[in-house]
Amino acid sequence: MKPEKPIRICSFESRRRNEMHSLIERFGGDATVAPSMREVPLEENANVFAFAEQLLAGQINVVVFMTGVGARALLETWKIRYEADRLFKELEATTVVVRGPKPMTVLREWGVGIDHRVPEPNTWRELLETLDENVALAGSTIAIQEYGEPNEELYEALRNRNATVVPVPVYKWAFPEDTGPLKDAIRRTIAGDFQVLMFTSAQQIVNTLRAAADEGLEDDFRSAANNTLIASIGPTATERLQTLGFQVDVEASPPKMGPLVRAAIETAQN
Repeated sequence: MKPEKPIRICSFESRRRNEMHSLIERFGGDATVAPSMREVPLEENANVFAFAEQLLAGQINVVVFMTGVGARALLETWKIRYEADRLFKELEATTVVVRGPKPMTVLREWGVGIDHRVPEPNTWRELLETLDENVALAGSTIAIQEYGEPNEELYEALRNRNATVVPVPVYKWAFPEDTGPLKDAIRRTIAGDFQVLMFTSAQQIVNTLRAAADEGLEDDFRSAANNTLIASIGPTATERLQTLGFQVDVEASPPKMGPLVRAAIETAQN
């Protein structure tokens, strides 16, 4: 049932911004979507090619794919120097782990066998548990396709198990080309225009804070944001928000956009 008075929601979704806008309106919300980030291929691919050389030399025991977008970017970078089939063949000789459904879809498209899939909610903790249960970590070399920034907690935990970690960064997060909507959303948050702030990835809050800081508005944004209802797509985003000092009021279950919007509106109405 749609609320009599629409809940004013600001989402910081970027890639699926149109879908998010439609979802909010479908559930009866008043939608503002302010893209907060974009994925940018790394200009320097040295780490990817170093990973390729190790993989071809048989020096990698486990390859972990964290995201579908990152898996595709890795292949595109790989193909600058090597045939795609060569990557697929070498992966078959390793233990392949996927963090969630999106990288699983990509690996199936490639025809590469998947040895282990990390269960929901797909955080680094579930990934570590999956590796603990299925891989002899001590002495293993584990390549991890990164998804924007390194997860040092995961890497430290693996090194404490005497594993060697090979980070494979294939893209980084940047601001959207047009930061106007993001800066406007920050100012509107400070002005109290929104009842709900909605985050669908951990990096969104990082970029939003950076944009606020660039405008000299970080403290004001933090204070105003904590006076709204903050909705998170799932545990990874929630953890980052909490680490950065924000109170998370709603977390989607399952961690998808539809349940997130529904839960946020229902909570804001109560």
